[in-house]
Amino acid sequence: MKSPDKMKILVIGAGKMGTWLIESLCLDYEVAAFDADLNRLKYLFNTQKFVSRDEIAEFNPDMIINAVNLERTIPVFNEIVPFLSEKCILADITSVKNGLRNFYLKLGRRFVSTHPMFGPTFANIKSLAGQNAIIISESDEEGKAFFREFFSHFDLNIFEYSFTEHDETIAYSLSIPFASSMVFAACMKKQEAPGTTFKKHFEIARGVLSEDDYLLSEILFSPYTHDQIDRINERLNYLKEIINEKSFSKMKRFLDDLRDNIK
Repeated sequence: MKSPDKMKILVIGAGKMGTWLIESLCLDYEVAAFDADLNRLKYLFNTQKFVSRDEIAEFNPDMIINAVNLERTIPVFNEIVPFLSEKCILADITSVKNGLRNFYLKLGRRFVSTHPMFGPTFANIKSLAGQNAIIISESDEEGKAFFREFFSHFDLNIFEYSFTEHDETIAYSLSIPFASSMVFAACMKKQEAPGTTFKKHFEIARGVLSEDDYLLSEILFSPYTHDQIDRINERLNYLKEIINEKSFSKMKRFLDDLRDNIK
């Protein structure tokens, strides 16, 4: 790979995360952007804007960062790879890695897979200190080094997991709040005077449901999600039992356990 000041990076997909990547990289690297929606390319600063795959081949990037939605990640790689040199590192930032490990192994090219865990729905992109990012351990060493350095500029907590460990972690950290938000939304009715707690839950549920349908489905369809849903059902059934019994002692123990869990 070329030295960092000469490195050429192509970002595919100029949505929220793609634009953040472009804006964060364009002052330190030679950056180009490619998106089927030309309107998304209009206001990008200090960035080459490509509308054809021939331009990608001519640019000859050292790394391509695939920032399209989850459903399109592998198809877009398949479309673009023929226009890339063998030395080019493929990078993805997907929230779910299902299928990517086998795809990369079959392709036989250098890759680095990461997951910035601060989606644009809730995180303040201008201030990311303390947020988390995962780098997949099976990735190319130079690719991992690049993203460690890049993420460190934002004071992120960086974790290195295997593909399997990543998806197990995401099943826990995303499927529980996603499922809980969906249940909240499923029980929704119009509130003339909603309280503060209700309004906070409402905003979270609305944010979750603004995510891409395919992303939500893939997270909930993960083979590791079923056990998390069973845990939710088990705890809800126990809470229902306490309510039916109107047992203050059981409720007190239950609440104490909950407070211990969130310390």
